[in-house]
Amino acid sequence: MPVRPFHFDDLSDVAALHRRVGWPMRSEAGWRWMAAAPGQAETGAPLGWVLTGDDDRPAAFLGNMVRRFRRGEAVVYGATGHSIIVPPEARGGSRALIDAFMAQPGLFARYTFNANARSAPLYGRHGLSPWPVETAGLKLSWVVDPVSCVMAKGLRWVVDRSPALARSIGERLTNPRVDQGRAIGWPDGIAPVADFSDTSTYAAFWSGLLDAPRLMADRSPETLRWLMADPDAPRPPLALSFQRDGRITGFALAVVTKGDIVQVPSLEILDLQALEGHEAAIPALAQALITAAPRLGAAKVRLQMVSPWMLDDLGGVAKRARREGGWGHCHAQFEGVAPGDWSPTPFDGDYPVCLRPAPKRA
Repeated sequence: MPVRPFHFDDLSDVAALHRRVGWPMRSEAGWRWMAAAPGQAETGAPLGWVLTGDDDRPAAFLGNMVRRFRRGEAVVYGATGHSIIVPPEARGGSRALIDAFMAQPGLFARYTFNANARSAPLYGRHGLSPWPVETAGLKLSWVVDPVSCVMAKGLRWVVDRSPALARSIGERLTNPRVDQGRAIGWPDGIAPVADFSDTSTYAAFWSGLLDAPRLMADRSPETLRWLMADPDAPRPPLALSFQRDGRITGFALAVVTKGDIVQVPSLEILDLQALEGHEAAIPALAQALITAAPRLGAAKVRLQMVSPWMLDDLGGVAKRARREGGWGHCHAQFEGVAPGDWSPTPFDGDYPVCLRPAPKRA
C-alpha cells in the first residue's frame, strides 16, 4: 500500500479513522488552523501522511506537526508525529508512515512525546530513542477528587469487559463546573493572561526567555494567538502568569480534558516556564493550578511530559505527585544539536492540539 501526503480531500476518511479509535476529530477549519501554525506554514510541511489502497483512499494515517524553535535569534524546526492510526486491515503500514515522517529534511529533531504503551516499541526501529533518558517513561498527576477517580476506574472495568455497553453508558463524570467560568481567587502574584499582543507584558516575558542560551519551542505572542484560536476547542487554554514588580517572570498553560466517555476531567498542564533566576515561579504556578482544579471541574491534574530539569524546579510539588506512565512514551532523534540543551514541556509536543477536550455540558 503506497504512502502519500495527507490533503484536505481526505478529511472524511481520516475523520472515520479517528472515530474508529475514539480520538477527537478535527473539522476542515481545524485542519486549516493546524496548517497555519507558525512552523507548519513557514516550512510548507505536510499535515501528515496516509496509507492508501487501490482507490487512493486513506486506510491508515500519521499526523505531522512542525514546530518553530528558537535559541536567541536563531530559528530551527522540529517535527512531532501524532495520531498514528493503523487498523487491522492495514497491519504493518506503520513502518511506511513513520519512514515518511522520518525522511523530512531540514529538521533538528523528529520526536513524539505521546506514544502509547502499544506503539512505543515501534519507534526504536526507526532510529528514535527514549528521551530524556531519565524521564522518558514518567508522567506526574495530582488527584483532587478521589471519589470521581474511583468511579471512573469502575466504569473503565465495565467498558473494557463489555465494549458494547459504551454507547448506552454515554458521556459520564463530566463536571458542570468545567463551563461555569473561571472566577477563581488566585494567590497574590498569580493572574490570568489574556493579552498576547506584540506589545504586551507577555511579549516582554517571551523576550526574556530568549535571553537564555537554551533551545526552546517558540512561545512568541504570535504562536500563543494562534493556539488560542483553535476553532475545534470548546474553550481556550487557561493562561496564568507569575508576576513580580509589574512584570511576568513565570508562565503556565493548562486545559481541561476528558480522555474518553468514562474518564474523569483532568486539568492538563501544557506548559511551565520561568525566566532564569526566577525558577520559584514553577512550583508556585503548579500548586496554584492544583488548588484551582476542583473549581475548574477537574478531578485530577496531570503533567504528561516531565524533564529532569522540571523535576528539579517543581521540588516538593513533584514529590507529592503520583507517578504514572511506566513505558517510554517520549522518543526523539536529533541532528546537529546537543539534546541536553532542550528542556521540553508538553507544549513542545502534540498535547496542545491532540488532547480530547472536556465536552460542553448541554
